[in-house]
Amino acid sequence: MGLIASAIVYLAKPAPRTRAQLVEALLSYFVLFAIGITYFYNFVMHVFFGEMSARFIGWADTPFQTELGFASLGFAAVGFLAFRGDRSMRVAAIVGVSFFLLGAAGVHIYEMITAHNFAPGNAGIIFWTDILVPAIGFVLLYLQARTQSKNAAITAA
Repeated sequence: MGLIASAIVYLAKPAPRTRAQLVEALLSYFVLFAIGITYFYNFVMHVFFGEMSARFIGWADTPFQTELGFASLGFAAVGFLAFRGDRSMRVAAIVGVSFFLLGAAGVHIYEMITAHNFAPGNAGIIFWTDILVPAIGFVLLYLQARTQSKNAAITAA
C-alpha cells in the first residue's frame, strides 16, 4: 500500500519530476505504512487480542503481550509523526524500530533452533519483515541523504 500511495503522490507532481521527489514519496509513505500503521495494528493485536497473538507466535499468553502492545503504540506514534516530519524524525523512527525488529529476528532464530518453534508468527512472514523493514528503511534514508547532498551541491554551484 505504501508503494501505491508513493506512486500516486509522485505521479501527481508536475513535470519534471525529480529523483528527490521520488525518494521523499517512498520514504514518507514507508514510515507511514511500515511503521505507523503496522505498529498501530500490532498495538491493537497485542493489547486486545493478546491470547490469539501469543498462539500465532507459538508462545504462552502473558502480561508481556500488553507491554509489547504499548511499546508498539509508541513506535506507531513516532511513525505517524515521521510521515510529515523532517529527516531527524524519520531517522529516529527507523532506528528505533530497527533495533526492536533485528532483536526480534534474533529471538525468532533462537526459538527456531532451540525450541523448534516454526509457528507462522515466529518463522513466517514476521521473521522476514523483521529483517526487511530495517534494510529498506536504511536504504531509503541513504538515498534521501544522497539526493539531498546532490541538490545542495547543485544549489551551491
